[in-house]
Amino acid sequence: MKSKRIIYVLLLFIAYIASGQESYISVIADKGDGIYSLLRKQGVNPYESFDDFIAMNMDNLRDSIHLYEGRNYKIPGKLIDTVSVAASDKNTGTKITRSEGRSFPIFGKGHETVFPKSEKLKGAVYYLVSGHGGPDPGAIAIHKDTQIAEDEYAYDITLRLAKELLAHGAMVYIIIQDSNDGIRDDRILKIDRDEVAYPDKTIPLNQVARLKQRVTIVNDLHKKHSGQFQRLIVTHVDSRSKGQNIDVFFYHHAKSKNGKKLAESIHKTFHKKYKKYQPGRIYRGTFEDRTSLYLVKKTHPAMTFIEIGNIRNSKDQKRILEPDNRQALAKWISEGVILDFESGEIGPIR
Repeated sequence: MKSKRIIYVLLLFIAYIASGQESYISVIADKGDGIYSLLRKQGVNPYESFDDFIAMNMDNLRDSIHLYEGRNYKIPGKLIDTVSVAASDKNTGTKITRSEGRSFPIFGKGHETVFPKSEKLKGAVYYLVSGHGGPDPGAIAIHKDTQIAEDEYAYDITLRLAKELLAHGAMVYIIIQDSNDGIRDDRILKIDRDEVAYPDKTIPLNQVARLKQRVTIVNDLHKKHSGQFQRLIVTHVDSRSKGQNIDVFFYHHAKSKNGKKLAESIHKTFHKKYKKYQPGRIYRGTFEDRTSLYLVKKTHPAMTFIEIGNIRNSKDQKRILEPDNRQALAKWISEGVILDFESGEIGPIR
């Protein structure tokens, strides 16, 4: 009887090792967990593994992006492999090396290191402008008796986008900066007034003066990098009636062929992502010319002006309040930017 039990245990062990080569470690999502926080807890880089996680757990996600509390989720890159673990313990396994990252304090504690992913954007220069800032918080809305401000969420998405672009080899100028905020993984982002314009200019109270300041900064930098591939991306959160739920919109200069292509490339990426991750929902965002907007009209680089959603609408609030959603937005925008660069041209002004 004892010998039969030993044989049975051995068979189970062999089956475990054989299947372990293709079995991923799974963990249970706790209350409040998002994809990024769950991956961080497991020591996995969420920025590198986000798409793999979604692909592996697609049938176990709400709206193709949100976790269910109490359910098991597979963690990409974490294989159950007894043989490999044993080899690693004996220091006989394959040594894995990783490219050294660069530190950018503006991204904040825990986010400051940028690890290279590729050189897809090598040679490209991007100017990122988040809407409002300093004395102007932009649109103000109420979420569960707490005030939320447009500029804080536009800035967080812009920082996440900057980090993605840097990881692919781009040169990035963050035009509106807040030295003590960084990327924040909170739902409610504290409102402050201490943002400055690159490199350390006080942001004027007057609206026209603020816009002129940004135009001057961008155009001066554009002249400095003459002859290089340059693009400008402006990020805002829209403000409409509470009942109006909108998708992400992209605007460009009416006479800018390259600006139109940039807006269209990001728009195509969003359309593709919605089709993949939210197949039951139609993406209604558009790209169109909006030359009447001051920054669109006056800046020199080919550009796109992005409206993320309606800060006053409860459904759109969810899009910007969830840090995982803000990261997904930044990543999707970056993929559209890469698409634009890979099929682009330097071109003249505009």
